[in-house]
Amino acid sequence: MLSAVRGAAGPRGSRLPSRSPPGPAGPLSSPHRGRRALRATCRAANTSAVTGAIAVELPEPRRSRTAPAQARLLAVAADPVRWSVLRRLAAGRACVCELQDHATVAPNLLSYHLKVLREAGLVTASRRGRWVDYELAPDASARLAEALPVP
Repeated sequence: MLSAVRGAAGPRGSRLPSRSPPGPAGPLSSPHRGRRALRATCRAANTSAVTGAIAVELPEPRRSRTAPAQARLLAVAADPVRWSVLRRLAAGRACVCELQDHATVAPNLLSYHLKVLREAGLVTASRRGRWVDYELAPDASARLAEALPVP
């Protein structure tokens, strides 16, 4: 039965094509192996496979230890949704329902942004029954001001 299937004619009466024998062994026997070998060679030589340019390692600029923390703090405040929440909270304490009216995002996304602001220490939360009130942290404006790179 198996021989009948293998010898069966195709849709136009010809035999089905048989599998061609594998090509010669070696790193360049298939186009994929050739690209991989070229990439590995270029990585080892520290050059680019496309342009042949030599990659130059530049020394890292010296940074203070607080620079990454300051950059993270500014990155947290730079998001447009978080910035609008911070502006609203600068006017005073607000419940999440009031912030939801102010921010034009879905409730789950507002919750995420408030969590990020809380973890950064820019806002504080207090529970009042079923409601959660948010307000700016007492040192939020001072921390943001000192994080700015001024001469």
